[in-house]
Amino acid sequence: TEEELGPAMRTASTEASAAFKNGDIYIERFIENPRHIEIQVLADEHGHCIHLGERDCSIQRRHQKLLEEAPSPALTKELREQMGRMAVEACERVGYSSAGTIEFLLDEQGKFYFMEMNTRIQVEHPVTEMVTLTDIVRNQILVAEGNPLSYTQDDVLFVGHSIECRINAEDPFTFAPSPGLITAYNAPGGPGVRLDTAAYPGYFVPPFYDSLIAKLIVHARTREVAIARMRRALEVMVIEGIKTTIPLHLSIMDDAQFRAGEYSTKFMEKFLERRAAPGRAASV
Repeated sequence: TEEELGPAMRTASTEASAAFKNGDIYIERFIENPRHIEIQVLADEHGHCIHLGERDCSIQRRHQKLLEEAPSPALTKELREQMGRMAVEACERVGYSSAGTIEFLLDEQGKFYFMEMNTRIQVEHPVTEMVTLTDIVRNQILVAEGNPLSYTQDDVLFVGHSIECRINAEDPFTFAPSPGLITAYNAPGGPGVRLDTAAYPGYFVPPFYDSLIAKLIVHARTREVAIARMRRALEVMVIEGIKTTIPLHLSIMDDAQFRAGEYSTKFMEKFLERRAAPGRAASV
């Protein structure tokens, strides 16, 4: 409340002074039910910068992304162009060179706010590669060698829809880590299906690192077909000996709210409450 703001700011300033010898604080706007939208950029050392469209990363749990898709169901053509231009302008102003991602929060009124920039290749970059038919990793290496970008913004084409599901070695209900030996493994395939993984039968998933063991990506001409293709790929994918989040993603594919494209970063909280097994509390 307004009455609580002053004391809260003083407390935060005191904590900052004690920890960092600097009591300066800043205030950010709180956005209810935002969408997490990120713009993929490529820039070279010769002053050229382009964007490769957006990825919607709103399906996340405790700020950890679980699923990404492109294009975002929430963006109009005009808003997509506006966000892309702003991302490119930001990179040009700071003289950025390489692949990178500028991330925004999008509110329910269509206003967007800068959140951060990741100056690296991100886990979900295959989604953009599928809809733009570009090789982001290759372009990053070429730029690092001092080469100019080989195409302009007008050369970038957006084709169809792509979805990525992160397959983690975790219990799909409690999200507890599930390290161990993979005793059986079957990789999905077919038109429009891509799997980035190093897993195989006999591979031991160690308990010391991130639980991500595979990225399952699909591409199709429409979002509806992409969802159907992802569902089929998830059903075909087999990883036994450990628990994985494959069942979780299958449930998301069947969720009416997700299928309608009407979700925010709060989606998983409500989704997990809806799908909690009888007698078991949802691990939000």
